[in-house]
Amino acid sequence: MKKIILIAGLILLLAFEIGRVYFIMPFPGSQKSNTIDLAYWIDQNIVWVRIVLILLVIIPAINIFRQRKNWKKILLGSTLLLYAVVFYLFNFKFLADKMFYQPKSKQFQSSQQNSIAEDKLVIAVELNGEAKAYPIQLIGYHHQVTDTIGMVPVMVTYCTVCRTGRVFSPKVNGKLETFRLVGMDHFNAMFEDASTHSWWRQATGKAITGPLKGTALKEIPSAQMTLSAWLKQYPQSLVLQPDTIFNKRYKGLAGFDRGTIKSGLEKRDSTSWKFKSWVVGISDDNVSKAYDWNDLVNEHIIQDSLPGLPVLLMLDSDTASFYVYNRMVDGKALHFKKDGTQTFVTDINTGSIWNLKGECTEGLLKGRKLQPVQSYQEFWHSWSTFHPNTLKYM
Repeated sequence: MKKIILIAGLILLLAFEIGRVYFIMPFPGSQKSNTIDLAYWIDQNIVWVRIVLILLVIIPAINIFRQRKNWKKILLGSTLLLYAVVFYLFNFKFLADKMFYQPKSKQFQSSQQNSIAEDKLVIAVELNGEAKAYPIQLIGYHHQVTDTIGMVPVMVTYCTVCRTGRVFSPKVNGKLETFRLVGMDHFNAMFEDASTHSWWRQATGKAITGPLKGTALKEIPSAQMTLSAWLKQYPQSLVLQPDTIFNKRYKGLAGFDRGTIKSGLEKRDSTSWKFKSWVVGISDDNVSKAYDWNDLVNEHIIQDSLPGLPVLLMLDSDTASFYVYNRMVDGKALHFKKDGTQTFVTDINTGSIWNLKGECTEGLLKGRKLQPVQSYQEFWHSWSTFHPNTLKYM
């Protein structure tokens, strides 16, 4: 009986240490099941589970070491050494916040002093007259950067495995909250708040387990485009600079923007509607729709409608920056055609000319502006997972 308790206790110790990390990191098979509540329970209760299991095995283990049979001592000693190795790896090496760190210092520069190449992709925000750009190559490693824009606290987040950039208010129930990267669920990054230890999904800003389950962070409008395209709109924008401590980590994401990175988790599938294909996603009034990136590259503009929302998607000449607008003006949906320069479009309704910023520069509607629609470029597997009823533009 003592042997059974010892063996079972040691197996359970190993299983809990491994399971605590396995379910929330991208190990084979770990991200395809709905195991988040089990993972959360293990994480929140691991201390007392360890204590109980160690107390179960400690007396049988002492008895074996008192025996003269050396092979039993060697076997037990090897098993305990294995547990020590597993404990170290799964608590100090494989946990997300032991692999990805927050910047030690956050430095911003103007476009004149900026060191980031202008063809790099950024997640960019403008609030209360202040504009800032966050290079994806940087925040893709850090996963989140907290900051203040226009006197408003923000949390700029990015998950490279889902290719999802989101900006949220870090306030929870009116209180400024602190978050840490805890792992991932269905390949999407998760953050844990310091106050309640709830786990929040990066792609949606919703708490998916813990005391605040079902609560959502307020999303702040953001855009993804090249730094050059952003600076054309906001030449006074500040740009986040690399924290040189992490230069090696940033280098590993050098090919991420264009999808040429070697990592199978982050590399683009250039065909359409595959697991790692790129799409542009739009969600409005509980209706979601995805647009194939290849279609946008081929057509440069796409006109479509969600219920009550006629949209215009445009691609910049850099083939990396995209813009989505509501094409409703004065209660009428405008219809557009391409301009040969790829930097302007003409509405068929009035013959007016519009630029990529959604501004009418010539014609009857000169001075009018299309309203931007929040949109995202991400992997098809991410959009379809977190918008399970999404429509597809075909």
